[in-house]
Amino acid sequence: MRYREADLSRGTTTPVADRQNKGNPELASPPGADRSFAAFLDSLPDVLAARDLRLVIKAVAVAKQEDRGVILLLGGHVIKVGLGPLINVWLARGIVTHLALNGAAAIHDFELAAFGGTSEDVESGLTDGSFGMAEETGAEMNSAIAQAATAGQGMGEGLAATLAERTPLPGAEASILLSAQKHSVPVTVHAAIGAEIIHQHPAADGAAIGATSHRDFRRLAGSIPDLHQGGVVLNLGSAVLMPEVFLKALTIARNLGNDRPTHFTAADFDM
Repeated sequence: MRYREADLSRGTTTPVADRQNKGNPELASPPGADRSFAAFLDSLPDVLAARDLRLVIKAVAVAKQEDRGVILLLGGHVIKVGLGPLINVWLARGIVTHLALNGAAAIHDFELAAFGGTSEDVESGLTDGSFGMAEETGAEMNSAIAQAATAGQGMGEGLAATLAERTPLPGAEASILLSAQKHSVPVTVHAAIGAEIIHQHPAADGAAIGATSHRDFRRLAGSIPDLHQGGVVLNLGSAVLMPEVFLKALTIARNLGNDRPTHFTAADFDM
């Protein structure tokens, strides 16, 4: 076999002075005596992820000022690691116009509100077959979903309504389902049949899960037109499900809305 090798001696070099540089010594500056988060943010270099972060921050602020849609797509980890109260601040301020959760996010939020804790040890639970089998979680959430289906509600609406009527609620302040209901922000839940612990319970009703989640899909598609000309959609912590749901909902919105919405900011915050 014959191998071909590039002859580096024939390469053409150029003076560094002729090159356009992206990096220079003045990109970042220490925040100095001001230890606020704003000072830290201002000190970041205006390149790559820091530039993108500033762009998103500005887009959200402008969307709020100009009354455009701000949609949050949420995965389960966002809730189970305790970020719900931060989202609730945005809900209270009227920044978020639609909250869309995957099934895991809804489960973690429901458990935090109703029982004051969530997130079990998956490894040990798989060993003895107890993973995801908490009686109260499966019974109460599936009952709420069945009631929502009967009432013609979406899954998010039904879960929020059930929580609002429940006592006690040791984690109420952390719940984004309750906060969305309180501040009249549409909240939808997008199920993946068989991927969520409440689907393995005897009380699970596939028809009710499908009906309420499909209604929530239509509701998300109904909110997407608000993104037109300056809105923002942020995907926080959902690697697969919520981006896929959003793509289909966006297709429906454009199909029904003369190719709109356009000219909005979309950002993915996920590992």
